[in-house]
Amino acid sequence: MTATDAAPRTFESQDPRTGEVVGTHPVHDAAAVAAAVDRATAAAQWWAGLGFDGRLPKLAAWRSLLAKRIDDLAGVIVTETGKPLDDARLELILAVDHLDWAARNAKRVLGKRTVRPGLMGANQAATVSYPPVGVVGVIGPWNYPVFTPMGSIAYALAAGNTVVFKPSELTPGVGRALADTLAEAVPDAPLLQVVTGFGETGAALCRARGVGKIAFTGSTATGKKVMAACADNLVPVLIECGGKDAMIVDSDADIAAAADAAVWGGMSNAGQTCVGVERVYVLDDVADAFNTEVAKRAATLRAGESFGPMTMPAQAGIVERHVRDAIAAGGTALVGGPGSVRDGFVDPVVVADVPEDSVAVTEETFGPLLVVNRVPDVDEAVRRANGTGYGLGASVFSRARGEEIADRLRCGMVAVNGVISFAGIPALPFGGVGDSGFGRIHGDDGLREFARAQAVARQRFALPVPLTSFRRPASAMKGLVRMTRLRLGR
Repeated sequence: MTATDAAPRTFESQDPRTGEVVGTHPVHDAAAVAAAVDRATAAAQWWAGLGFDGRLPKLAAWRSLLAKRIDDLAGVIVTETGKPLDDARLELILAVDHLDWAARNAKRVLGKRTVRPGLMGANQAATVSYPPVGVVGVIGPWNYPVFTPMGSIAYALAAGNTVVFKPSELTPGVGRALADTLAEAVPDAPLLQVVTGFGETGAALCRARGVGKIAFTGSTATGKKVMAACADNLVPVLIECGGKDAMIVDSDADIAAAADAAVWGGMSNAGQTCVGVERVYVLDDVADAFNTEVAKRAATLRAGESFGPMTMPAQAGIVERHVRDAIAAGGTALVGGPGSVRDGFVDPVVVADVPEDSVAVTEETFGPLLVVNRVPDVDEAVRRANGTGYGLGASVFSRARGEEIADRLRCGMVAVNGVISFAGIPALPFGGVGDSGFGRIHGDDGLREFARAQAVARQRFALPVPLTSFRRPASAMKGLVRMTRLRLGR
């Protein structure tokens, strides 16, 4: 091997709006990842030992610093993703709010608690505690490079773990900025370390000895690879994959509000939102009015002004393929068309009456394409909404039966008379079913994802007749059988 071959590899991050290089980053190999995990393991003992009360002020210091640096951090997000500044600011505000909630609620959720031992354990004192898993590996996405991974990072830290974070290769600078702010706020130990690179770096993190759990956000195909890599060491995983989220518009819906939400959910962040709106099922009797409102709103938007570019350039080709297929299959373009795709930017596209077997309906588009299909009734709307393998989020607009419809949807989260609202509520768990993954971030469930339940039964006094001993007399079991039949056999 030559000296050149042995030199550390690097890669460049770019501004997707201009193609300009904005940073150079190392490609961390398996040895570098293992070293980061070792450092995190050493720090984890100190961090866990602080307890909830000791960790709270340190996380509050990080929260405060992040809040003060919102504009600086938003600038990094804009540079690496191309999204508008205010959208980056909103992402950070939500992330800071979640960090605050996780830190303040960790003790309530994960603190040791007593449970009733029941009649059979009347001589026992029973407790449940939730110690941290140690080191959590987080593999983050590029579409929301702060808010999404912070749903794992903040909750893992609040639970008492340290974190090794592998950000997307498209947004490594954002990951570095997060780690730098935490190191500034809490210089005592390396609580959050960043490893950068491509798929092999993520695979090395999954296989590294000492990792207690992996939290992954990304595509379903990559999620399966993550699970396979983690299986080598039986490392548990939290998987949040994509979605093909549907909106249902009932006959009694506020049409203007529903249209506004559909356009925001479908077009904001250039449609690169896993819980955005990709499909709309609108009842026949309000479909014309709804389509008119959607088209009017979408036609005023333009990529590069209202929202940013495709952060991953190749995504534009997927959007164009879906648009062409939707129209070729018989759909009617209400706004835009194949020509809306231009040099990494995609202007809004709305296509109505698209067959359900079109890839624009069955596959995740992850771009500013909204499919609007008419349905005769709510039953058909629910059937179609549940008709894909995905099950992440959904939206329902109905004045009278929003929650009733929501209860019938096979997904992890539902917004009623709103869109994506569940993501902004820290107390609500976030995650999907089916091809959208499993496990939860946010809320009580999100905190418990990064802890392990430990049960302790402590004998308070000995029973007069031992039941779990070879000294147990036969008469004792006969009496226990009689008592069980009297108490539970009726």
